[in-house]
Amino acid sequence: MRKERELIMETRKSANIGARLDRLPNSGWHIKMWLVTAFALLVCWSNGIGGSVQNILLNELHWLEPGTKLLAMWGTTYTAGQLFGALVGGPIGDKIGRKKSILLYEIIHIIAMIGGAIAPNIYVLYVFRLVQGFGLGALLVVLFAGFTEYVPGRNRGVWSSRNSFIGNWAHPICNGIAFLIVTTGISYNMNWRIQYMIPSVLSIIASIIIAKKLPESPRWLEAQGRVDEADAILTKIEKEIEASTGKPLPPVTEEPKEVKQLPYSALFKGKLLRRTIVGSLVLIGMNTIQYTLMTWMPSLLKSMGYDTSQSQFMTMFGLFGAPFGIFIASLIMDKIPRRVMGVILLAAMAVLGVITGQQTTMTALIVTTFLLNTAIYMYVCYASAV
Repeated sequence: MRKERELIMETRKSANIGARLDRLPNSGWHIKMWLVTAFALLVCWSNGIGGSVQNILLNELHWLEPGTKLLAMWGTTYTAGQLFGALVGGPIGDKIGRKKSILLYEIIHIIAMIGGAIAPNIYVLYVFRLVQGFGLGALLVVLFAGFTEYVPGRNRGVWSSRNSFIGNWAHPICNGIAFLIVTTGISYNMNWRIQYMIPSVLSIIASIIIAKKLPESPRWLEAQGRVDEADAILTKIEKEIEASTGKPLPPVTEEPKEVKQLPYSALFKGKLLRRTIVGSLVLIGMNTIQYTLMTWMPSLLKSMGYDTSQSQFMTMFGLFGAPFGIFIASLIMDKIPRRVMGVILLAAMAVLGVITGQQTTMTALIVTTFLLNTAIYMYVCYASAV
């Protein structure tokens, strides 16, 4: 038994996965991994169309009625699914691997979106919205966390910001598509169903690309004791980068560290407990602000007298603040202390929220919601990097 343990430790020492990955220069291979994961994030927009679909079901088809519990549950059902998905998504990803779990959650999310598109009534749609939330909640956890395992620790924040930048184009894009569908004159009964089918098809394409192009995480394989597989994948990556740059890779200078396995319960005691609480509060704030505005904005504008087309148009332009905010955050993320940045962004969102609530004209609402979304998505980027 002792000899076997020594043999495993010797193999780990020769593989040295973490240090080898961290010393890799930025390359075309990293860009390829970024584009694969960013595209998957871009097209899984079942959350992004929640507001536009709700607007149609409430104000045009009357599947939902004002002041009812069913209407109040529209956002709650989805976010409850996301909460459960986020809770179990990580542990399952740790068990079966990054690639397999990403594909599993993609399949669940796709099936739920297709199911939503063909739902015969609001009750069946709510069931599929719950599953959509679960699939997306789990998917986002493993996509973001899995991607960071491929990139060097020295600029992980920058790569994560780039991922968020591409992924958050989903919000203006899907709302732009919703606006275009409205202008075509397609019946409202088909309108919202098409909004679900488009990301379903695009997510199928993303899943095929992931299956073909995304390798299993060498860091995860090493943590599971599958060092030979990790070494084989990383050796292939190193050769690809050397071939693309035409230069030998820098030497590995960091000594390998023994992989320490921690149970899930470790998050809730000792030094990790404080970090868990702070991180949870930051993410709760992020999701509350983000999904409240995104889900209810079209209906709020409709209640102010704007028709479905106008409210969708205004929502779309306001959401262009999402990628703009991520872009700004990516430039300053590693230059401002996290604590200072968090306080500034929370204050900015509070002030802009009050200002937006006082506007009534179309131009003023578009400008202020754009600025508010800019601050919100800077906070989203910040929260994801904490």
